[in-house]
Amino acid sequence: MKVGWPDGARPRICGVDDQLRVGLIGAGPWANQVHAPGIADHPGTRLTTVWARRPEAAEHLAGTYGATTAPTPEDLLDQVDAVAFAVPPEVQAPIATEAAARGRHLILEKPIAATLDDAERLADAVERHGVASLVVLTRRYAPETREQLAQLGDAGGWVGGSARWLTGALLGGPFSHSAWRHERGPLDDVGPHAFDLLDAALGPITDVVAADRSEHGLWQVVLRHEGGATSVATMTMTLPINPGISEVVVYGEHGHRVLADRGSTAQQCFTNLLDDFVAMVDSGTTEHPLDVRRGLHLQRVIELARRKATGGA
Repeated sequence: MKVGWPDGARPRICGVDDQLRVGLIGAGPWANQVHAPGIADHPGTRLTTVWARRPEAAEHLAGTYGATTAPTPEDLLDQVDAVAFAVPPEVQAPIATEAAARGRHLILEKPIAATLDDAERLADAVERHGVASLVVLTRRYAPETREQLAQLGDAGGWVGGSARWLTGALLGGPFSHSAWRHERGPLDDVGPHAFDLLDAALGPITDVVAADRSEHGLWQVVLRHEGGATSVATMTMTLPINPGISEVVVYGEHGHRVLADRGSTAQQCFTNLLDDFVAMVDSGTTEHPLDVRRGLHLQRVIELARRKATGGA
């Protein structure tokens, strides 16, 4: 599946007067490392307003980039053209749904919501109000990933694959104090990345055949893909592995291929996302392979996996 600028659209180099005014919801580690500097440095966007549940964190982040703070998310929506999110899914979904209803374009974190019902409401609002949306599935915006997925698609004949996402992110580091990650675990945090890449490489995921969460927090999810391929995703965030492992492998009539990470940073990937986002807004395009519909598809896979792991049908 090709990921890139919509046909016929390219991001223009904007002056201050026609840059997209972007508000940022959230002021945690990811917002500080990726969202805020990316939005502030991109020629097509301007970070204008920040809201966070901790006002002191919002003030510190806003001050670094010459932005203002908003006392409520609603006040932020009054001041921007688009909203970027770096908050837990249960916080993101209702604010993003309201933002879409008010015509604000969206940069969404994964998963896009805490529940499938909330994800469906958000996707419906985006479609109904005709706003642009992209989901931060980081590696999909890396040039090497785009190139390798295109090559796999051209070759075809892949019958199976696997994804391994093994980290100790919840044991220490900037995300180890994230309550929602501890509560929901790797299925919701790294699961969207693993499922998205397997889906893009092997064809759309149509079912979760089986899923298991061990007492050690290790998830194993068996997936079925359109066209008959199958794959397995293995995920944990509580193993003392440093550096972590994130790899996707496919195999078939052309042998064995690894989706190699050639070093594109999260910051570089986010800049590429903003290129696509600005191009979408500038051209009036609302469809993209990684828009809210992609987020909804991945939410359905997460929901199926959780039900399978807990004995549901």
